[in-house]
Amino acid sequence: MSSSIYNHRSLQPTGPPNQNPVQRLNESFETIRQEFEGITQENALLRSQRDEFETKVTGQVNELNIIRQSLYDLESQHAKIRSQYEDEIARLKQDIDRFRQTAALSAAPGPGAPGVERSTPLMLSNPGPPGASSFDAGFHGARERERERERMVERDRDRDRASERDRERERERGERERDRDRDRERERPVDTRDTKRPKTERERMIKTDRPEMGGFSPNLAHPLPHAPSSSKLPPANQPQPYPPTASEPTPTGSVGPGGSNGFPSAGPNGGGPLTVAVAGQDDIDPHNVPPELKKEGSDWFAVFNPKVKRSLDVNLVHTLLHESVVCCVRFSADGKYLATGCNHTAQIYDAKTGTKTCVLIDENADKARDLYIRSVCFSPDGKFLATGAEDKQIRIWDIQKRKIRNVFEGHQQEIYSLAFSHDGRLIVSGSGDRTARIWDMSDGSSKILHIGESEDGGPPPPTPPPADAKADAGVTSVAISPSGHLVAAGSLDAIVRIWDVQTGTLLEKLRGHQDSVYSVAFTPDGKGLVSGSLDKTLRYWDVRGVGDRRGPGKKDEKGMCTMNFTGHKDYVLSVAVSHDANWVVSGSKDRGVQFWDSKAQWQCMLQGHKNSVISIDLSPVGSLLATGSGDWQARIWSYTSLNG
Repeated sequence: MSSSIYNHRSLQPTGPPNQNPVQRLNESFETIRQEFEGITQENALLRSQRDEFETKVTGQVNELNIIRQSLYDLESQHAKIRSQYEDEIARLKQDIDRFRQTAALSAAPGPGAPGVERSTPLMLSNPGPPGASSFDAGFHGARERERERERMVERDRDRDRASERDRERERERGERERDRDRDRERERPVDTRDTKRPKTERERMIKTDRPEMGGFSPNLAHPLPHAPSSSKLPPANQPQPYPPTASEPTPTGSVGPGGSNGFPSAGPNGGGPLTVAVAGQDDIDPHNVPPELKKEGSDWFAVFNPKVKRSLDVNLVHTLLHESVVCCVRFSADGKYLATGCNHTAQIYDAKTGTKTCVLIDENADKARDLYIRSVCFSPDGKFLATGAEDKQIRIWDIQKRKIRNVFEGHQQEIYSLAFSHDGRLIVSGSGDRTARIWDMSDGSSKILHIGESEDGGPPPPTPPPADAKADAGVTSVAISPSGHLVAAGSLDAIVRIWDVQTGTLLEKLRGHQDSVYSVAFTPDGKGLVSGSLDKTLRYWDVRGVGDRRGPGKKDEKGMCTMNFTGHKDYVLSVAVSHDANWVVSGSKDRGVQFWDSKAQWQCMLQGHKNSVISIDLSPVGSLLATGSGDWQARIWSYTSLNG
């Protein structure tokens, strides 16, 4: 057969035969399933690792909280031991002084002292009849006594040197602890302030308070040491306490007849007060009280008075974190909301849930400078919030619109306190310019209540006061009586003043505190007034007869003070009275809050802040307590009566 290009074998494929498409699709699905299972297993492993890490982090956080609480406990225990140690040293020094005096008297009695031998120098100057043996005995006895005195002096010196070494070690240990605390808080922003003019106590406290273990060193207008000292001497340039007078009340054990609000009233004939002075908690160690008298949380604890029947329980409800020192706290009239003030902002929280519902900030204010909101106050209808600040202005905020409704101007220095009347028509303000003002909400007009010469009929002081004027008469706190007829103000000159709202007439000057008055609060029935002071005490004043005891030739009455609450270890910065008048509550620079009953007995000592408790408030309708502190926190607590 002849060859041709068409005469050839057909080409056959050499690869594997074509697969079934369904089979290839199944294999692809199987591959995807295997990859999905691998990813799922890897995801489960990562999830378990994440849970493990979260568990470790939670454990470490809990350990840090435990360590922090231990540090606080150690600090408290250290302060107590140090105080005991210093007391023991003082006692030993007194014993040494007495022993030295006794030794000196025994070595050199006066001539002719009955029943005592003459000293050796007299024996040597008049040897007289005694022989050599008696002379030698006297001589050697004198030398022996001299050597004994030298040994005693040397032992005293060694003891003093040892005490000085111990004190030096204590100081070094304290400095190391403060350094560690500062290292922990170094992430906090440093607060730089204008130091060109004198600062009041509250201003220094707010501007320098930071959440450090060492607390803060506030000052009214006078320098104070950084940390509390065991010395009982007043600080340099600090106003001295009022000297005692013949009319000064003396503590008694009975309370006397009580008013309708449960607090004792003044004597029936305007006589001396039935003052109750209550012992503090110095003899109570919070770490050794029985379990039934102590309640602890993760970072707080409450100790109850073992000397009275426990009738109160407290619990922490909410912790509200802020970005600066919390200068003030205030509940709304219905108790549903809590307002707080700090640097540049006022916040409003839902008291039940702790949720922040509103932030009020004046966008026109200078952001480069600090502007602490010193006081906040709700209007009775809850529609407005008044704020008083360092820029001498009172802002009335429309809460719904979050806008400023009115600005009241007139004060010449910082505004420290605000209070609405119960009908909402008036608002009272207190300022460092030595005045309180009563503002009319409708037209913004004001009535000035002076502290100074004009309060007794003299010429009004210059406004603003001159630079060399006394800086210890500023108004730190104001309150309006429930009836709306009286205005009370506490001031830096340690006096509580009461004016008539309608006329602006000064009715009473209540004297008794021995240092600046930082807080005043009326009782719910308006018959009593509670004041808190830098003298570490609270006082209850019977104000039912205000104005009746003041007239021509009459002096300020002290008989209006019927109770004196003592127990705080440092300045009392804020006071409040419960809506049922069963409790008086106080906050202090000692970081504690104390509940007092109507007999001025402390019921509960609450420690829940790491710095000074600057402001407190009690809900007008419920059993809630709010506290604001220099540790940049506000807290809401619940309290419950246990006696039915």
